[in-house]
Amino acid sequence: MTAQAVVGTVTDPELPMVTLAELGIVREVRQDGDGVVVTITPTYSGCPAMESIRADIATALRRAGFAQVEVRTVLAPAWTTDWISESGRRKLAEAGIAPPGAAPRRAAGPIPLTLTPRPSAVRCPRCGSAETEAVAAFGATACRELRRCPACREPFEHMKEI
Repeated sequence: MTAQAVVGTVTDPELPMVTLAELGIVREVRQDGDGVVVTITPTYSGCPAMESIRADIATALRRAGFAQVEVRTVLAPAWTTDWISESGRRKLAEAGIAPPGAAPRRAAGPIPLTLTPRPSAVRCPRCGSAETEAVAAFGATACRELRRCPACREPFEHMKEI
């Protein structure tokens, strides 16, 4: 199995229904003989799962027979939810987590601070209603928020657009 294929099987520790590759965290896998260098970008710079992600990638590669493994973290360009693959979005929805919409466009230079939240239509992953409401700005992780659907009365998480 190639190093790329091995890394492609490693799941996210906070969202185990999707792989790191489907989330767009894996930037590059470079194989040279029995050595591998994997470059990853965190979903945000303070992501507490990064140590676990690095360890999971290294463990999977070593179990597959790669003796020398290096996992590098790069912060630029910054990760965006636009990097989540279609299969990753589908798996999030199947697990009851509303996938993110399109990320806000990033301007070059200073980014203006806005104190009012952007209104967004988030479809319920259970019944499909677009009439959902935010309950809490943060869910199990900082990149998710808690929402509820008045139509089916179910709570759910939504992965925020970043």
